[in-house]
Amino acid sequence: MTAATTTITRMTAHQIKESGAVLARAFYDDPLLGWVIPDDATRLRKLEWLETAGAKYGHRYGEVYTTAGRVEGNAVWLPPGQTKMTLSRMIATGLPAGPLRLGLPSFLRFMKVMDVFDKLHERDMHGPHWYLMILGVDPPRQGQGVGGSLIQPVLARADEAGLPCYLETQKTINVPFYQRHGFDVAVEDDIAGGGPHYWTMKRLPRPR
Repeated sequence: MTAATTTITRMTAHQIKESGAVLARAFYDDPLLGWVIPDDATRLRKLEWLETAGAKYGHRYGEVYTTAGRVEGNAVWLPPGQTKMTLSRMIATGLPAGPLRLGLPSFLRFMKVMDVFDKLHERDMHGPHWYLMILGVDPPRQGQGVGGSLIQPVLARADEAGLPCYLETQKTINVPFYQRHGFDVAVEDDIAGGGPHYWTMKRLPRPR
């Protein structure tokens, strides 16, 4: 399968668990999540819980795209007006179980990162926009155009509506990938206290 023949569809409820497993594999070597969950032996299991919760949140309150047939990756978007994760919605999707499922030290590191990202997001994005909360591709399918295909449906809609998009990333290799799809770096910095490097990125709508 090539990028030209990759068919993208909306994720269904029965694909949430499979999507969580795929995203866990995709983010296993992510610098931020490696810092949050430093134990190699438990990271994959803990990530499966975290990414499943993220996919569930996106399915309920946003839009999640995946590949037709077997899940090979996911793009989890939150739509205009719904880009801030609320406590009631996090409770509904099980995220407050984080201290138990991740372990308290990992949960506190995760919440520290989320606090930094939330403040930058709120500061730098005014008005309606799309938020790419998660984009991950199963490692055997990375570098084959799947990620670009997964984000195209919402990028096209954002352009049509004249709306910007926003994301965060922690991998150097992801920056030129997103730049090819119209994103520009907004902030580049490190998480204080020995945390990883990160970038926030914005994409202005393209004329159609």
